[in-house]
Amino acid sequence: MKARLCLAFVCSSFTLLGADFSPAADERQLPTRMHSKMTELPVITVGQHDAALMGRDNRVLQAAVDFIAGLGGGVVRIGPGVYAMNDSLHLRPNVTLEGTPGQTVLRKTAGVKVDLAIDGDFGEEQVTLKEIDGFDVGDGIAIWDRGAGGFHTTVARITGRRGNTVSISRPLNADCMVQNGAVAATVFPVISGYHLEGARIKGITVDGNRDQNVHLNGCRGAGIFLYRGFGTVIENCVVKNYAGDGISFQQSNDVVVRNCLSEGNSHLGLHPGSGSQRPHISGCTARRNGEDGLFLCWRVRHGLFENNLLEENGRFGISIGHKDSDNLIKGNHVLSNSRSGVFFRNETLGMAGHRNRLVENVIENNATSGEGAGIRIRGEVQDLEFTNNTIRDTRTAEARTQDVGIRIEERVGNLKLIDNQVTAEKDLVDLRSPKP
Repeated sequence: MKARLCLAFVCSSFTLLGADFSPAADERQLPTRMHSKMTELPVITVGQHDAALMGRDNRVLQAAVDFIAGLGGGVVRIGPGVYAMNDSLHLRPNVTLEGTPGQTVLRKTAGVKVDLAIDGDFGEEQVTLKEIDGFDVGDGIAIWDRGAGGFHTTVARITGRRGNTVSISRPLNADCMVQNGAVAATVFPVISGYHLEGARIKGITVDGNRDQNVHLNGCRGAGIFLYRGFGTVIENCVVKNYAGDGISFQQSNDVVVRNCLSEGNSHLGLHPGSGSQRPHISGCTARRNGEDGLFLCWRVRHGLFENNLLEENGRFGISIGHKDSDNLIKGNHVLSNSRSGVFFRNETLGMAGHRNRLVENVIENNATSGEGAGIRIRGEVQDLEFTNNTIRDTRTAEARTQDVGIRIEERVGNLKLIDNQVTAEKDLVDLRSPKP
């Protein structure tokens, strides 16, 4: 009798308590949140039909991104169609943009450029324009003069208008003086990310509409542009026909660019720059851009650049320079670029790109303009390594322009050439004296 009573008590207790919902031993809170990792995150669809939010321009896309950002992050799925971009699509932390590859197209609208009517002063949050047509509230805007290029160009949003004066969303980065040719234009990155972490962009095509827009420099713009966009992943995207760089990221560590196409842009194809550490660019194509296919700007270090095609660009296939050290450049095909296939820029000892390794690349048929080599090394760079690269010109004798395999100029320091296969009129030109 007592045994039966005990058994009944145990069964009754289990029924009252129910299932065990206590945290598992391996559950951990997220580093910056007071909750553990969730298996389901917010998702919203946006598109031109059959979506939670419907529209055809940047406003509906931004509304979807900001909604998901307000929930702490998640996914914005953008349906097929061409979306008119009167301002950037501004990325937010921990928000993923997912498009339909080849069908989700963000197209820059035609830009307008006018002179400033009066000087724009550093820190001012308004500018006065000689002509106001085409500068609408909510549009993207860039302001600069002949002395305010690079990072001194201001890219912002128009937040209000009074007569010919517009207010802008961030202060001017520099004085923009009328006597120095100060201008404003409705140009901006098509996708832009500032001061964020954990953003992702997948399966989106950017059309820069370059014939109807003026150039925006790569320090402040590109088809896809990041400034301090740490850990951003860009994959399976296309950026074409932008009046500037295709993909540019500045002061952005640990960025991944994977299986993307940057084609027909007026300047650089792929532009990691300004101290961006540990970039990983793989499986990408940079083709027929106006300048370099892959341009390592300043202080790009500890990066991996592998299995990319850098083809028919208007200057160099790969350009390496100011403090761009300790990178691995492996398995790339550098083909038919206007000047040298790989170019080390002319930097002093303290500023040069030391200890870079080029391994198993194919560098062929470059210097199509008649100027350049397969690899040209300038400046006081030290401790480079070239291993198992194929450097050649496969065209008929009268069509060959890559007549020097490797050109080492006077001030270059020690380097290693290991098991490279070089076929050229001059396999090696070494101008150092004496040779290290």
